[in-house]
Amino acid sequence: MQSRPIRVLQIIDTFSMGGAETWLIEALRLWARNGEVQPDFLMTSGNRGIFDDEAAALGAKLHYLPYNRRNLSRFMRGFRSILRDNAYDAIHDHQDYTAGWHFLMGGRHLPHRRIVHVHNPSYIIQTYGTTVARRATIAVGKHLIARSATHIAGTSRQILTEFGFDASLFANTPKAALHCGFDTARFLGDNRSAKADLCREFGWPDWAPIILMAGRMDESPNLGHVRNHKNTGFALDVVMAAMKRDTAIRAIFAGKTSVALPVLQGRVAEAGLTGRIVFAGVRTDIAHLMQGSDLNLFPSRGEGLGMVAVEAQSAGLCVLASTAVPRECLVVPGRVEFRDISQGPDIWADEALRLMRQPRDPAGANRRVAESPFAIENSAAALANLYRNGLLPS
Repeated sequence: MQSRPIRVLQIIDTFSMGGAETWLIEALRLWARNGEVQPDFLMTSGNRGIFDDEAAALGAKLHYLPYNRRNLSRFMRGFRSILRDNAYDAIHDHQDYTAGWHFLMGGRHLPHRRIVHVHNPSYIIQTYGTTVARRATIAVGKHLIARSATHIAGTSRQILTEFGFDASLFANTPKAALHCGFDTARFLGDNRSAKADLCREFGWPDWAPIILMAGRMDESPNLGHVRNHKNTGFALDVVMAAMKRDTAIRAIFAGKTSVALPVLQGRVAEAGLTGRIVFAGVRTDIAHLMQGSDLNLFPSRGEGLGMVAVEAQSAGLCVLASTAVPRECLVVPGRVEFRDISQGPDIWADEALRLMRQPRDPAGANRRVAESPFAIENSAAALANLYRNGLLPS
């Protein structure tokens, strides 16, 4: 006879299209079928997100409680009330060093298992800590985690080191990489048919080689800018350099756009490439885009892991990634190549063309990812084991 579901409170910002959120909705879909875990969600932005309605339909309670400097006492009262009224078995906080402050405010109402999970590249924390007050907030949050967290997880082992969790302060706190997961079956399909669909949608020749960049658009298109994360402007330079070498190439930039869109569109127009490069905005058919493309371009300034790269591999797609992306994203041998941004767009374009000519084995690649910790079945099982038994993946 199966024991009752494990009750867990997940703390996130907004239930949006981010890596952690898409992972959690995938896990919720699985748990709604097998009844192993019953997660609820606390949104510290106080805002609704794209997955809210589905999460509620799957049985999750959604709590909207803004966490900010002006609202701390109200947050603490509301947070303690949520913990007291729901008797959770575990709390899983996805907000980096801020989790320490949340745990402080939860006080004696916190459940026995208290998990901190870091997802974002460490430079984002460094960017935030630009004042004495902010640096102090980060430092105290870090010490509060050492005092109150029972487990520390990262989307990669690399990010745990970058966040300083290998320090002696955390010597007695179990820690490990706990990768996000996804439904690998969604990424296995007919690549020829998918390409034909995309070419028809954008008015391209049905044989056109396609470069895909999937990720939100940076607020600044310039390298080194504090608001530059995904290196969208650099990716555009790479695409345009590749198009000089092969005029048949087309490109899709999929993800939430930003104030930089007109600047990027201007660069495309000036190069005479309007219509060959599409800024498609937010797409819910990322698996279809990957099936129909010939290369995933991933030149990020930093990543917690880089789930886009793993998803691309599950579609049999080659990935050209920056050296800032953790090597742990490599699942299928030979399908991910890493290059330093300092090598410049021309070197990247040459490598992009080489990778686009590689033979593709979608079924074999998908099988590899389905057997890895990134498959949602394996990832969700690791979460349930952590919540129930306090065990992190070895």
